[in-house]
Amino acid sequence: MEPWLRSALDYIADWLEFQVEGSEQPGCIIAVVHRGKVVAEHVFGQANLDTGEKLTARHRFRIASHSKAFTAAGLMKLRERRKLKLDDSVGQYVRGLHPQVAEATIAQVLSHTAGLTRDGVDSGQFIDSRSYLNEKELLEELRSPTAIEPNTRFKYSNHGFGLLGLVIEAVTGEPYPVWITREIIEPAGLGETEPDMPVVDASGTKGTPFARGHSRKLPLGRRVVIPGDNSTHAIASAAGFVSTAADTARFFAQLAPNATRSVLSAASRREMTRKHWRIPQTIEEAYYGFGLVSGQTAGWDWFGHGGGFQGYISRTCVIPGCEVSITVLTNSIDGWAAFWANGAMFILRAFKARGAPKGRVRDWRGRWWTLWGAVDLVPMGDQVIAGNPHLINPFLDAAEIEITGRDKGRIVSATGYSSHGEPVRRSRNKAGAVTDIWLAGAHVKREKALAAEMERRYAPGKSGKAKA
Repeated sequence: MEPWLRSALDYIADWLEFQVEGSEQPGCIIAVVHRGKVVAEHVFGQANLDTGEKLTARHRFRIASHSKAFTAAGLMKLRERRKLKLDDSVGQYVRGLHPQVAEATIAQVLSHTAGLTRDGVDSGQFIDSRSYLNEKELLEELRSPTAIEPNTRFKYSNHGFGLLGLVIEAVTGEPYPVWITREIIEPAGLGETEPDMPVVDASGTKGTPFARGHSRKLPLGRRVVIPGDNSTHAIASAAGFVSTAADTARFFAQLAPNATRSVLSAASRREMTRKHWRIPQTIEEAYYGFGLVSGQTAGWDWFGHGGGFQGYISRTCVIPGCEVSITVLTNSIDGWAAFWANGAMFILRAFKARGAPKGRVRDWRGRWWTLWGAVDLVPMGDQVIAGNPHLINPFLDAAEIEITGRDKGRIVSATGYSSHGEPVRRSRNKAGAVTDIWLAGAHVKREKALAAEMERRYAPGKSGKAKA
């Protein structure tokens, strides 16, 4: 592994732990795959707030709409075997559909451009007020016409991918979970992935560690546990999958056109990751292919998917340019998985551009505090970057420090509102340990030292006046 990547992964762990604690999320796992191998798994928090069960990297999560990539891969595999064509109408395989729905092509449904309803007339399955649709219920809803004119714009549809699961069953003559497990999950080498509940371990018994979902703090004023173990029935092909962060990252890494190992041909992977339709009304420009989203962050092209299941939020991003795949799983309905995946990309990009730390800058790494919050001194290349771990991009507008001596430096780049050109110095105790640092006029301290100082100044019953 390149030195810059190892340094980046070390800092990602520090930054994400800080983010999880600050956001008071129940739990989070991040897995990073490089060239097909898991190179980092970092775990924070709990699997179940009610029981206090500690979260581990082997805990399974509901990965929700990540399921669509597995279904799309299954259809591309059938296409490679000449069992179907992408321009076949879904009505060739599934009977009883409304004529307008039946005319939709497999490609249109894969790219969410068939105009289908998103979740039907009652989407209560996503708030636990009803069960997920079985095949009979799904077909009943698909007897209604499309919601909008097909092939006019991107319009997301879980019902559409449920329909694609029925197409796979019609073509293969097998239940979707059975076929997708044998033909996609197992060949991809995924030992911690199931297409739906219940989760079983390798011996075929229940008891595999499973992270429970959680609600927001409001409106109850506290988080409550959401079991998250309900079957998704006919919607499994859209939202049912259960997996670990490592397995998810490994599978998505195999979908990159430049992957050296994959269950699909390079041609199929190029077609899946191609920008078929732009996703309208998004803050950042994004596109949809076949079961995959793509975009650009920090100047890097990426593809992947997100997932939202009651009690869980997840995100995966694959960066083909550096052969890295990132999966972030959270077990809360307000989980910050998408933001943290972006943050990991910002951190990777910064280290890729500047390189691993050199020489005497290495021992400047550390987290320091003032009343305003934390600052991370992060060595990269031959400089030290003053990052802000409170931000999703901790290096946004960060000051750059040139080290001029053992305990001396100078801020050589900073925003106009910061301290460009001013000195930096470290103080040590008699044992030689660094006790505090001056960043220009800002006196930063260790967390415990600042906490004690704040207690003296601002504890209840104190005047609040600063002491000399």
